[in-house]
Amino acid sequence: MKESNKINISFILPSLVAGGAERVISFIAQNIDKTKFNVTLLVLGFQKDSVYKIDDINTIYLNKKRVLKAIPYLINYSLFKKQDIIISAIGHLNTVMAYISLITPKTKFIAREVNILSALKTFQTKNNFLLEFLGKYRFNFFDAIICQSRDMYEDLISNYNLNSNKIVIINNPITDNFYFSGRKSESKILRLVTVARLKKQKGHLRILNALSKVNFPFHYTIIGDGPEMDIIFKLIDQLKLSNQITHVKHTDEVPKYLRENDLYLQGSYIEGFPNAVIESCAVGTPVLAFSAPGGLNEIIKEPINGFIVNSEQEYINHLLEINSRFPFSPEEVSLSVQKKYSKTNIIKEYENLFTDLLNL
Repeated sequence: MKESNKINISFILPSLVAGGAERVISFIAQNIDKTKFNVTLLVLGFQKDSVYKIDDINTIYLNKKRVLKAIPYLINYSLFKKQDIIISAIGHLNTVMAYISLITPKTKFIAREVNILSALKTFQTKNNFLLEFLGKYRFNFFDAIICQSRDMYEDLISNYNLNSNKIVIINNPITDNFYFSGRKSESKILRLVTVARLKKQKGHLRILNALSKVNFPFHYTIIGDGPEMDIIFKLIDQLKLSNQITHVKHTDEVPKYLRENDLYLQGSYIEGFPNAVIESCAVGTPVLAFSAPGGLNEIIKEPINGFIVNSEQEYINHLLEINSRFPFSPEEVSLSVQKKYSKTNIIKEYENLFTDLLNL
C-alpha cells in the first residue's frame, strides 16, 4: 500500500503517567498495522512524566498541565492535520473532542470510555456543572464509542440513551511481558498482591479489613501511588499489619511481582475493565475479587482462575480456603485469558473498527 493511501490516525491522551488507559492506548497505537495506518500519538501532558516507552510512531507532547490549556492546539490540530480518524480517551478529554468534532466533519471521531460513568459519580468529590452538562451530551457527537466491558455498554445504553449501533465492545489486551512461565517457587506463607492507584474506588481499605481477620501468616504487596495513600497506611498501622505489607509506589516489573505471588486481591467498587486482573491471570496468578461492575464477571471463571464474592465474610472464607488448599492450576489460570484477550485478537478488533468507520 502506498504511503498516500494509508489511513491517518491520531490517538490522543491527557498524559502518559502510570495508568491503565494510558498503557493500553499507547500499546494499541504502537502495535496496529503500520502498512495500513500512519499513526500519531498526541499527549497533552509532559514528556518528563511519561512512564511508558514509545517506539516507532510519531509522538507529540504538548507539555500542558490541563486539558483546558490544550484546547487551542487541539482545535488547530483537528482542523489542519487532515486526520482520517481521531481517537481520544478519558473523561474531560473526550468531552472536549466531542465538541471539536462538530467543526471537522470529514474526520471520524472515536471516544474510548474507561469507567462505568453512572457508578463513578459516587466517588467524585468535585462537581463542575458546566462539565457535567457538556459531558452528558458528548456521546451524541462521536462516530463510535468503545466500551471495555458489557457492563460499560449497558450503562451507556441505560443512562445516556445512545444508539447501540454507535457502541462497540472491545476488551483490553494482554500487553507484552504478561505470559505464563511456570509455577512460582514455593513459600511457607501465602503471598498476596494488588496493583492499583491508591484511590477510594479501588477498595484497598476493605481488603485490609478482611486481611486483619484471617488467622494465618501472609505477606501482602501493594503496588501503586495515589491520593488515598495516607489514609491506607494509617489503617495499616491501626490494624497492626505493617510487618506483613510491602509498598511499591511504581515499578516497571509488574509481571515479575505478579508471578512471584500466589493470589491477586481485587477490592474495587467499580472498574472500566481491570487490566491488572487479566494480567495476573495471564501469568498464572488467580484472583479473589469483591463483586463490582466493570467486566470482572467476563474475566473470572470460578473456580478456574478465581472467585468473586459479595461480602467481607465471603472474602475471608475464600482466603482461608485458598491458604489451606490452593485450588488452582496456574497453567489453567493462564489459559483462561490468553486466547480471548490476546494482543493479536484485540488489535485486530481495533483495526476492523477503524476500517469499518471509513467504509473500506
